[in-house]
Amino acid sequence: MQFQNDLISWFAAEKRDLPWRRTADPYQIWISEIMLQQTRVDTVIPYYKRFIEKFPTLNDLAEADEQVLLKQWEGLGYYSRARNLQAGVKEVAENYGGIVPDNRKDMSSLKGVGPYTAGAVLSIAYGIPEHAVDGNVMRVLSRILLIEEDIAKPKTRKIFEEAVTEIISHEDPSSFNQGLMELGALICTPTSPKCLLCPVREHCAAFDEGKQQELPIKSKAKKTKSLQYAMVAIRQGSKLLMEQRPATGLLANMWQFPVLETSADVLPLEIEEQLSESLKGAVDNAEKITSFKHVFSHLTWNVDGFIANSENIVAPAHMKWVTAEELDLLPIAGPVQKMKTALQQRGDV
Repeated sequence: MQFQNDLISWFAAEKRDLPWRRTADPYQIWISEIMLQQTRVDTVIPYYKRFIEKFPTLNDLAEADEQVLLKQWEGLGYYSRARNLQAGVKEVAENYGGIVPDNRKDMSSLKGVGPYTAGAVLSIAYGIPEHAVDGNVMRVLSRILLIEEDIAKPKTRKIFEEAVTEIISHEDPSSFNQGLMELGALICTPTSPKCLLCPVREHCAAFDEGKQQELPIKSKAKKTKSLQYAMVAIRQGSKLLMEQRPATGLLANMWQFPVLETSADVLPLEIEEQLSESLKGAVDNAEKITSFKHVFSHLTWNVDGFIANSENIVAPAHMKWVTAEELDLLPIAGPVQKMKTALQQRGDV
């Protein structure tokens, strides 16, 4: 099929030199695919290199302490990806002798492995002609094949999976799937696709009909929820109080400065009263030092950052007093990093 040949030839000539393209190790390709979910390539590259250095083999990751794992993931966001990746890797170590499965049924049974990740690993690492359909691929194929179904609807994915199964190269499925992804990243972009540079333009039904700007069809997502918090750095001598988030839910098991749900214009006195009561000790001299917004995929945190003093608080079970050096070792998420930066700029950490 000429479409396959044109796509694969272009990919061979124009593909970016990315670290995960220098290996055929299914474990390392699996890591890259999980990291690349909802994260830009440029952001992922240094994380991927450090991660592989820290956990070079599947068993290294399977046996890693979760806090060490989360620290390696710190700043990438969507931390459940890291926990699910480790859970899946443990399953491979325990049930498959440390060898990543080479079929969709077993691969898809692993924690955190959806249809796209399974197809990507199978086609790229093992050269098996399996579909790997994500939003990028749906955008490209909606234009090439003139598919006018709403790609925001989960059932639409099936149409694209069937399309890829029909047109995928059986000689080089790895380059075919990666070629579709690369085309979406470099040429067939969400806005202003570079049709004049496209290697498969003559096969593109949307270009033929002048509809490339109208596709894909995607209904609007719901508005994200907005929450108001106070994040408080409590000092006791040279130490700061940190709390660990619950083991499930958003940012599970990550560490943060104590957080209170508040109104938008919360007063330092209110912060002192709430914390003194909940921590069963004196919290005083609260002072607002920063305000910031942190956007997650489904909600937004509006945060006022405070610093306060304490003399007699004993840390509850889910909290601990840490030095600046110990703080650097704890896995913290984006909002907490912003707070830490504000403290560093003041010389408080």
